[in-house]
Amino acid sequence: MKHLIAIMTLSLLVSGLCAQDITLPKPRTAGGKPLMQALSERATNRNMVEKPLSLEHLSNLLWAATGINRPDGRMTAPTASNNQEIDVYVFLKEGVYLYDVKKHALKFKLGGDHRAEAARQGAPSGALLVYVADYNRMGRYDEAAKEFYSGTDTGFIGQNVYLYCASEGLATVVIGQVNRSAVVELLGLENAKVTLGQPVGYPSQ
Repeated sequence: MKHLIAIMTLSLLVSGLCAQDITLPKPRTAGGKPLMQALSERATNRNMVEKPLSLEHLSNLLWAATGINRPDGRMTAPTASNNQEIDVYVFLKEGVYLYDVKKHALKFKLGGDHRAEAARQGAPSGALLVYVADYNRMGRYDEAAKEFYSGTDTGFIGQNVYLYCASEGLATVVIGQVNRSAVVELLGLENAKVTLGQPVGYPSQ
């Protein structure tokens, strides 16, 4: 029954009718390729087909990026003083979603395909992850420290995504050419900085 619900939800998502929050299936936290093999196969690949990621892949991908992996609420990627200041926005053909770490869900933010607006290097295929540092969670740091630590913490998340993609045979690339002002306006962000983008998709054969 859970598998059927996931298929039905994906169908709605692909058809553009799912303008609502999406509960992701439980992430698969075991298996995959051994770490050393994933490291040896980690690579940048910009060549992706225009095909939506499955809900299973999105679930596992986002958990690998910055999901909760311990009972105390700490995450797969470290952050300075455990501020957990990096939000992951998921730009899909059907709309823009915020990854809700605690609920392991996608919170609907905006309908429509805004991938081309967010990425300066052309519209990416598949999903575009956009990393945003919420400076409100870094109150005790000065501006220079906020920029430094949020950049470092974004790097940890990006590497997690690279390793997951290597393990699953997905294509990904980190991009610095993000249209930051457009993303801020689209999402109505305040006291936040768009750090990097990272398209993820199925590789071209």
